[in-house]
Amino acid sequence: MDRRAEFERIDLHLIRVLLTLISERSVSRAAVQLQSTQPAVSAQLKRLRELTGDPLLVRSGNGMVATAAALQLVGPATTVLHQAEMVFNSGTRGKTFDPDTSELMFRVAASDYLDPHFLPRLVSRLKRVAPRARLELEPLTDHFDYRRSLANGEVDLVIGNWLEPPAELHLGPLLTDQVVCLVAKDHPIADAKAQKDWTVDQYLAAEHVAPMPLHPGAIGVIDEHLSAKGLNRNIVVRSPHFGLIPMMVADSRLLMTTGRLFCQRYEQTLAVKVVRCPIPFPPLIYYQLWHDLTHRSPSMKWFREQVRTVAGELSTPAARPRNP
Repeated sequence: MDRRAEFERIDLHLIRVLLTLISERSVSRAAVQLQSTQPAVSAQLKRLRELTGDPLLVRSGNGMVATAAALQLVGPATTVLHQAEMVFNSGTRGKTFDPDTSELMFRVAASDYLDPHFLPRLVSRLKRVAPRARLELEPLTDHFDYRRSLANGEVDLVIGNWLEPPAELHLGPLLTDQVVCLVAKDHPIADAKAQKDWTVDQYLAAEHVAPMPLHPGAIGVIDEHLSAKGLNRNIVVRSPHFGLIPMMVADSRLLMTTGRLFCQRYEQTLAVKVVRCPIPFPPLIYYQLWHDLTHRSPSMKWFREQVRTVAGELSTPAARPRNP
């Protein structure tokens, strides 16, 4: 059989098998996810290897890892599934995305700046309303090119905050937050009188702890705003682990500047206090960004609505748990 004839016999399920194998790195686990049998998935892996000319999964220690070629197939394969969904769900029959039966993989790149509860609640909601769907979370770092990844279909959604979000992407505001400072309870500036007399110069000279930039060439929304005003703060610690910074603050004289929603979660469990910032900052606006590639996809429209719902619950005082 020639190459073209073989290509025309490829069905969408085989593409789903490919993505599941790459995600699970195991034939047996992929069989469970696909509700299939191990021999059947092994046979499909053999066919995929013949079609791609690559082993796709190779032995490494006691497990298996995806080859470089396999990882490069994730974006195009995901795009094929989303495009197929658009073809068959946008017809005149009024078909819609069915979360109860969907086995789609949703890929999200997100920062942990928004709220320590956001991603756990998103996972919890997804497993409740779409029990067979899967979620893959990618951290936003300065090494991760989120614009390219969205354009290539490697991720479906990016969640974070930007002073000026990229113009070529679709965006949906999730919530707005106030910029505050987090300090140890015994920090000199935690005193009410000291806060009243706190000056801009004192703030800039304090010892600051800040996160690593989220994307290439960025310095972060806090320092972007300060730089635009010709100001520069004294950053003595840079951490890639945003969720650990409040613990660093609690046992030091370090000062953290970020959103109130994030900071107030830690006042119940750590010896820290939220104080005003002497420099006026514009509100922090958190967005979800997506590419035109998935803009009309029924599944992605549904998923973006779940993200909005979770963010809305976090910004509602009555819905906020007392303990992080």
